[in-house]
Amino acid sequence: MKLSVTDRAVLAGETGSTGERMALELVTKAAAMLGADRLIRIHSGHIDGCLFHGNAGVTYCEKLVSGGAQVRVPATTNVGALNLLRPDQCRLSSAARKMAFRLMVAHEKLGCRPSWTCAPYQAGARPEAGQQIAWGESNAVAFANTVLGARTNRYGDFLDIACAISGKAPFYGLHIAENRYARLVLDTSLLPAAVTQDSAFYPVLGSLIGRLAGETVCAVTGLPRDADEDKLKALCAAAASTGAVALVHLVGVTPEAPDLDTALGGNEPEATVTITAEMMADVRRNLSMVSDGPIDCVAVGSPHFSEAECRSVLALAGGRSFAVPFYICMGRHTLKALGADGTDLALVSLGVEIVTDTCVVVTPVLPAKPGVMMTNSAKFAHYAMGNTGHLPVFGTLAECVASAQQGHVRRPGQGDR
Repeated sequence: MKLSVTDRAVLAGETGSTGERMALELVTKAAAMLGADRLIRIHSGHIDGCLFHGNAGVTYCEKLVSGGAQVRVPATTNVGALNLLRPDQCRLSSAARKMAFRLMVAHEKLGCRPSWTCAPYQAGARPEAGQQIAWGESNAVAFANTVLGARTNRYGDFLDIACAISGKAPFYGLHIAENRYARLVLDTSLLPAAVTQDSAFYPVLGSLIGRLAGETVCAVTGLPRDADEDKLKALCAAAASTGAVALVHLVGVTPEAPDLDTALGGNEPEATVTITAEMMADVRRNLSMVSDGPIDCVAVGSPHFSEAECRSVLALAGGRSFAVPFYICMGRHTLKALGADGTDLALVSLGVEIVTDTCVVVTPVLPAKPGVMMTNSAKFAHYAMGNTGHLPVFGTLAECVASAQQGHVRRPGQGDR
C-alpha cells in the first residue's frame, strides 16, 4: 500500500500517540481488505459509533482516549442511546445506561463535536461538493453524496472514528469518480401530479429506490424541481434503509447530475425502469403493517425533524391536543431554535414528547407495551417492528397529527369518529 512517510512513521511508533497509531492501523488494514492501494485525506467525519450496542464499543473508544487520540478533522456525533437532557426518558438498565453514557463521553474526549443528531447537515456540517469525507449513518451518507455532492462511503462503527482520528480514509468505492456514475435509470416522468404532489411522495419514492437499486448507483429523472431539503432528506433516508444506497443522482438536483448524460458519465445505462403510480401505491401500502383502527402513539423525526417540520406539527394541530403520545425526535440545535419563541413549550402543551440526542427506534422510549405506531417516516416504518415491536402505520404528517388527536388512523375525507 502506498503510504506517506508520515503515516509510516506513525505506524512504526516513531511519532504520534498510541491512540493515533491504533486508529491508523485500523484504517490501513480496512483499506487492504477493501482493495484500496492508498489512503486519501478527508475534510470531515460523522461518527455513527457513539450509539451503544455493547461493551466492546466503549472499550475501543476509551482505549483511543487513553492512548491520547484526537480527531484531526471536524467530526460530528450521530445519536447516542441516551437523551442527555432527560436521561430518564430512555428505559435502559442501570448498567446499559452507564455504558451508553461512557461511550458518548468518550467521543467528546476524542474531540468530536457533540451534535448527537442523525441530520448533521442541518446542524451546520455542510461539506462542499467534491470534498472527500468519511461519514457514518446511512441517511447522512446518502444526503452528503446525493444533495451536497461530497464523497463518502457508508462508514461503519469503529472505522468511522478511526478515519476522523487519522484524517484519512481508504481510497475505494464512492471516493473514486468513475464509481459514482449511475448504471441504472429510474424514470418518474409519467407519474401523475396527484402522486408527485402528495406530501408522502419523497419518502415513498425513496423506499422504492432502495428496493430497485440495492447498492447500485442510479439516476432518477422526471422529478419536480421544487423539492425542499426536508423532502430530499426523507428520500435519502428511505432509500438508504430499504437498500444499501449511498448515492442517488437526482437529475437537476445532485451537483454531479445537471443532466442524465453527465450522471451516467456518458455511458449507456444497464437498465431503465419506468416508475408507475401502481408501483408507488404498492410500496406505500407495504410501509404499513396495520391499515386502520386505534393507534398507541405517533413517532416522527427519522431523520431528526427540522425546525420547519416541528412548526408544521404545531400549525397542523390547530391548538387541539393529542389523545396519544406524539414523539418528535430532533437535534439540540432544533430544540434551541424552537425555544427562542416558545414553540417547544407550545408543542409540549399539546402532548408532544420531545426526544433529543437519540431516537425512539434505537433506544427504548416508546410505550413499553408494543402496540401500533404511526409515522410519516419511511425509515421509521421500515425499522419499527424489528427494533421496537410496534406495528407501523405510515401516513403523511397531516394524517399523523389528525390520527394522534383522534387516537385512531385518520385518512383524508374521514370525519371525526
